[in-house]
Amino acid sequence: MNRENSTYTIIYASVMVIIVAIGLAFTHQVLNEKQTANVNTDKMQQILRSLRVDASAAEADGIYRNLIKSAYLITPEGTKIDGTNGIEPTDPAFSGEHSDNQFPVYEAEVEGSKKYIIPMNGAGLWGPIWGYLSVEADGSKIYGSEFGHAGETPGLGAEIVLPEFRKQFIDKNLIKDNQFVSIAVVKPGQSVANRDYVDGISGGTITSKGVDAMLLKSVGEYKNFLLQLNAGK
Repeated sequence: MNRENSTYTIIYASVMVIIVAIGLAFTHQVLNEKQTANVNTDKMQQILRSLRVDASAAEADGIYRNLIKSAYLITPEGTKIDGTNGIEPTDPAFSGEHSDNQFPVYEAEVEGSKKYIIPMNGAGLWGPIWGYLSVEADGSKIYGSEFGHAGETPGLGAEIVLPEFRKQFIDKNLIKDNQFVSIAVVKPGQSVANRDYVDGISGGTITSKGVDAMLLKSVGEYKNFLLQLNAGK
């Protein structure tokens, strides 16, 4: 075949496109399972950090299975949804994306004490922020927290992931006088009446406000569940 002929060029290009497409499809198929496993491991590590446990990727699955005793979905009224026990990392609910008025709850046992882990999602300055909040059995006192972000500014808003920021939430209360009030994130040096609060990130005002709003909205979706725990403490 004449290589300078347009027909040759079209056939050659078509064959190359097909070969590349097959190669990409094969690579995706081979790596997809590994990528999914890595994502789930990362989420397990995040949940464990909310329980104040730092686990390597190799350790995460075993420690997660040991500490997380139950996982299920609840309604906005705080009622457990039948048939949802045993949420696994592969379930959509694991992502913390709340939909169809079904909210995931993880129950853990740490040194003989029950904790409840709540997923959170919100918006920062440059993109999504998220996290997990672990709450004591009384439904109010915070045991630990974990935060993540997609692209907040390094040295500023991105510092929500640091232990120094996260540790501020320990022993803060979500409920005051039998009312869900959340936890405020304020400018360093400021305070807020009738609510527990933590210092926001200096120079990361919008990200800090995003965390404040995420706590109020995402955790607020669990307020009936938390209030029921608090009433039965």
